[in-house]
Amino acid sequence: MVEGIIVKALSGFYYVAAEGRIIDCKARGRFRLDGSSPLVGDRVACSLDAHGKGRIDVVRERKNFFIRPAVANVDTLVFVAANTNPVTDPFLVDRFSVIAAEAGCGLVICINKTDLDPGDELYAIFTKAGFPVVRTSAETGAGLSELASLLRGKLCAFSGNSGVGKSSILNALIPDAHIKTGEVSDKLGRGRHTTRHVELYSLGGDTYIADTPGFASLDVTMTNVILKEQLQYDFPDFAPCLGKCRFLDCAHLKEPGCAVTAAVANGEIAESRYRSYARLYEISAQHRFWEYKDI
Repeated sequence: MVEGIIVKALSGFYYVAAEGRIIDCKARGRFRLDGSSPLVGDRVACSLDAHGKGRIDVVRERKNFFIRPAVANVDTLVFVAANTNPVTDPFLVDRFSVIAAEAGCGLVICINKTDLDPGDELYAIFTKAGFPVVRTSAETGAGLSELASLLRGKLCAFSGNSGVGKSSILNALIPDAHIKTGEVSDKLGRGRHTTRHVELYSLGGDTYIADTPGFASLDVTMTNVILKEQLQYDFPDFAPCLGKCRFLDCAHLKEPGCAVTAAVANGEIAESRYRSYARLYEISAQHRFWEYKDI
């Protein structure tokens, strides 16, 4: 048996990185029967035939998984944002940060296109919230070494608005990947998704980066439902306030004596972060699943 990681899945074939090479594999039929088909990012055990072709026999236990895009065992999610063509709404980052927290992933926020606009407001909001934030320019190379150091030794997936430069960053980090990029529409202010399947690219040292079709929609119905009572714990900047409200069951909305709203009023928590919390709380309270339109 050979142990490896699935780096690409396409048309029923799985490409497994193992022992310094890529092995073409099919999966055992039982995976389809029990609905547990292997995903890109899965750690697997394969058997090889006389011609060096492989068969996936075992899928190791997953840390987490997403349905769209179909990727497993993500250590860090990287949200690529920009403050120009297109401008990223902080709410997109906030709701993505909750998804990361619920999945047990770290989150890195990458503000790209800083050669055009430094994104000072986005930087201030999310560094204050306690997230690692790095400013980059795929055009000049600024910040890319810092970004690479944050990803070292991890399996990472990128997302963000169409057109913010995800593929350009990946091409800069992995020059031989030759990932297709798309132009940003001046009329719509957003780009076109150019990635059509999930694929892992190796940076060496057990570091993998997933290029995905974009989180155009993230099917959270297949992961844990996000309960309104749990939401407060998915905002790390709320942590110093939790347990200090007048009421034990405080929702941090309009209750008197709320430590969270007091921290917002004092400038300790960014107002945009609190507005995002209130919007997401309302969605969770209505027992609706989060549907991501094109971001």
